[in-house]
Amino acid sequence: MKAVRYSAEAIANLKRHGNMAARLRKTINEYAANPAAHANNVTRLIGSPASRMRVADYRVIFVETEQELVVTRSAADASRHISSRCDPIRPRGNVYD
Repeated sequence: MKAVRYSAEAIANLKRHGNMAARLRKTINEYAANPAAHANNVTRLIGSPASRMRVADYRVIFVETEQELVVTRSAADASRHISSRCDPIRPRGNVYD
């Protein structure tokens, strides 16, 4: 199982989403334990080391390494291919705004 780390921005975003936070965390942890279980809901972002996970109407942006899964805006922004305004966890309609 890969370790899961959340940035301060990701934790703040989870708090904003109230009752969905538990479902989001559960799905992220399930993916870290068994990537094949949610492989159909994960898409690599073009030109970026980040990936996007679909959980209901929400999208989680994360960077995956061999040892860990990092849900963080700063790691995704390091590639300069994702907008600096992009929160790591948002409803699907505006995750890329």
